[in-house]
Amino acid sequence: MSFDNVCKLLAEKYPFDFAKWLLPQAPKTIKVLKTELSIEPIRADFVTFLQTENRILHIEFQTNPQSKPPIPFRELDYSVRLIRTYQVPVTQVVIFLQETNDPIVFTEEYVNETTRHRYRVIRMWEQEPELFLNNLALLPLAPLTQTNSPQSLLSQIANNVAKIADRETKQDIAAYTEILAGLR
Repeated sequence: MSFDNVCKLLAEKYPFDFAKWLLPQAPKTIKVLKTELSIEPIRADFVTFLQTENRILHIEFQTNPQSKPPIPFRELDYSVRLIRTYQVPVTQVVIFLQETNDPIVFTEEYVNETTRHRYRVIRMWEQEPELFLNNLALLPLAPLTQTNSPQSLLSQIANNVAKIADRETKQDIAAYTEILAGLR
């Protein structure tokens, strides 16, 4: 299973946890939308759309900041297509999983002479690990968070996985965590 599939599976299996993390206010209801819009889909590492009461949350996980079309333009395109389709505001979050100094990971808008489109960027290597360590749905992302001691962080993650009571859930979370830890 690739990191793409892990991220997709986590966001679709635990949509409320991802929405609670990424939106300023936790939604009351949430629904996973099909990931391809009726128009030709755009290539992305992974895209998911979650619909709350009054908003679409568009999450895109990335390991490679270079793409065609470029990420900022792609975010504009998705936003326009989502608004046209669902007629509600769109919150877009691009989550970079691997540390890099590429300027794209520090870019939060698409700009040309007539258009300015903003989106949010999360660089996992800058995130404090506590939120991820304390949430089963986000735990597999914890190895990618900020740490001065990767061994200590991995030990905390292993302890948290060991505390999961349900055997199948424990095995799944351990496997997802191992796959994503490979990106570090």
